Amino acid sequence: MDSNELRSMSTDELWGLFEKVSSILADKIEGEKAKLNERLRRIESVSTVRVNGVRRPYPPVRPKYRNPSNPAEVWSGRGKQPLWVRKQLKTGKKLNQLLIGANLGAIQRADEPKKPASWPSR
Repeated sequence: MDSNELRSMSTDELWGLFEKVSSILADKIEGEKAKLNERLRRIESVSTVRVNGVRRPYPPVRPKYRNPSNPAEVWSGRGKQPLWVRKQLKTGKKLNQLLIGANLGAIQRADEPKKPASWPSR
């Protein structure tokens, strides 16, 4: 419709047209809303994102590395390397030298070849 046709219409005709357009528009909005809600429901059912903001519980991780300069600073070996680890590595130390149990001889050094496991004899 062009604006001249609208200007020539009576108030009752314009009001009827307004109600028709409003009704059609409301139906289309409801249809779009239903589609979006269905899409959101499918995304939520597939999503592995946290539910209700609750993370799944992880077991506590014991520290694996200790700063020789400051024994209070420890690192589990997970995530980004702390600054003290990077500084120790830059000075030429190996990560194995920072292991908490390394001085006890309980952990084999990476430099040494690994010994094959012996099979029990029958």
